[in-house]
Amino acid sequence: MMLDSSSRAARKHRRHNRVLVLIALYKLGQALFFTAIGIGVLHLLHKDIDDVLAQVATALRFNPESRFVNFVLDKASLINDPLLRRIGAVAFSYAAVSLVEGIGLYLEKAWGEYLTLFITASFLPWEIFEVFVRLTAIRISLLTVNLLVLLYLLKVITERIRMRRSEELAEL
Repeated sequence: MMLDSSSRAARKHRRHNRVLVLIALYKLGQALFFTAIGIGVLHLLHKDIDDVLAQVATALRFNPESRFVNFVLDKASLINDPLLRRIGAVAFSYAAVSLVEGIGLYLEKAWGEYLTLFITASFLPWEIFEVFVRLTAIRISLLTVNLLVLLYLLKVITERIRMRRSEELAEL
């Protein structure tokens, strides 16, 4: 199926969908966040995690007698280099997926919309469970944002399908 030059020019010069650009920026922000986590985790390789966390607790002026600080410092001994490498690999992998989602959404590619829809939907049960386990403003905010992203992408995809079907019917 060939498009005439006027319809190609119209498609080329149309404006970006602002909501998709906002979602793309959100995904790109996630990619930066998880890249920073990956870099931070790899920076901790071959270091004594107990000492590093004790220095952080001191720098942040946490009470050294706090049960939380003692709990974290006790659990730090369980973290070793292979675990840090796995955490870094997961963080970088999720950053890569978020980057691909963001680029696909910014370019308004159908595959980007489907990928984002699938990944967002796959994390919703876990996010809902986390809200029920411990109700916090951050968890509710993330769940709300992801639900809004999911609903908007469903709307965009169904509109695209309807438009494609109406164009097919018009050609007949």
